[in-house]
Amino acid sequence: MKFVESIKKHLILIWRSQALKYIVVCVAGVLIVGFLDENSLWSHMKNRQRISELMEEKDRYNAIFERDKAQIRELDRNPKAMEKIARERYFMKADDEDIFVLSDDERDSKILTDNAAAQ
Repeated sequence: MKFVESIKKHLILIWRSQALKYIVVCVAGVLIVGFLDENSLWSHMKNRQRISELMEEKDRYNAIFERDKAQIRELDRNPKAMEKIARERYFMKADDEDIFVLSDDERDSKILTDNAAAQ
């Protein structure tokens, strides 16, 4: 009860003081506009950050698009480029060739069960 009475006493003091009323209203307004409102400054800052992230992502996708477009033009002009891609990506080969695929990946050492070892 003492706490409630203390709050009531402070609110009455604020209500009677002219300058303190304006200060409290201004502080409350700044808090509402700055942090609590749907269109607050905090929301604007988060939205600006999100916009910059999306612009970076857009630039990255545009660069990938341009690279792919140049590769398609090269494939249309040069049949050797198509052969190169077929060999590198899809491991296609000519009739008189052998392909050896070397990998740097580390393989997990798994314990073979009796069924896996028999196969």
